[in-house]
Amino acid sequence: MERARRPPSRRRLLKGTALAAVPYALLPDPRAGAQVQAPDHPLAEWQPANTANHTAANRPADHRVDHVIIHVTQATYMDTLSIFQNPRKKVSAHYVVRSADGHLAQCVREADVAWHAGNWDHNTRSIGIEHEGWVDRPAYFTDALYEQSARLTAAICTRHGIPKDRAHIIGHHEVPGTDHTDPGPYWDWTRYMRLVNFA
Repeated sequence: MERARRPPSRRRLLKGTALAAVPYALLPDPRAGAQVQAPDHPLAEWQPANTANHTAANRPADHRVDHVIIHVTQATYMDTLSIFQNPRKKVSAHYVVRSADGHLAQCVREADVAWHAGNWDHNTRSIGIEHEGWVDRPAYFTDALYEQSARLTAAICTRHGIPKDRAHIIGHHEVPGTDHTDPGPYWDWTRYMRLVNFA
């Protein structure tokens, strides 16, 4: 003869419910990955700047892109990414190139306007590339940095129909009205332009 089973206690039911819910609580929100975007350049890692530090746009429909502007960070690679992710800084560039190995981070979509040139007209018409280092420390301008940056610049020029010449690939110091000196006297423009044109 089978004995009648006692129904489970309320406490036991609540414990079971809590345990069953735990795995779902540990899962990420379905929207958590919705913001992840593929970079415009296939070799770049997506490291987005804070949206307070650039202007959403639809380039080239909104603004024609006809320049690449070369910068030097005056900071480390990681500090530069942190600056671009800080909403109070009000600065960004499309890409950052790491000195040691030429690793690329994309921080702003090429369709959007990064705040890098210090000149609104040039911001709207350009792609900004920051290079880890200091203008007075040429050791930061490694072979890897030059080679990966040149490949990136060549690809940007191809994507946007920008001529691969010094009239269209300029230093930050060449932007009208700027007080910046980067990329500085140790940046090897002859070598860089040769690499861009052979990439």
